[in-house]
Amino acid sequence: MNTNLHSGLPSPPTFPGEAWAAITGIIASALLIAKKLVTPKPAKPEPVSRAEFFAEMLATRERINATHLAILEKLDANHRELLAALERQVTRINALESGLARIDERTRN
Repeated sequence: MNTNLHSGLPSPPTFPGEAWAAITGIIASALLIAKKLVTPKPAKPEPVSRAEFFAEMLATRERINATHLAILEKLDANHRELLAALERQVTRINALESGLARIDERTRN
């Protein structure tokens, strides 16, 4: 009598690691292809007419010009402010120089 209990059962086939990797790769590739075929393609943008393009270009040009003018006004205001501050400094320096000249005359005698 045979004492081996498992001898009557056939052994299942074993797959090496490379076979599992190949099967996984095939399944993943099939899923990616299916996803690419199923997803809708984005709609093409409508072409812009020449009149719309020129209208948008003119609007952009007007915004740029308005911004440019605002910057020029700011620069002009800053320039006037700096000139006024410089004039105050000149007046102050002249007063200090005249006071120093008087002190110098007093100390010479």
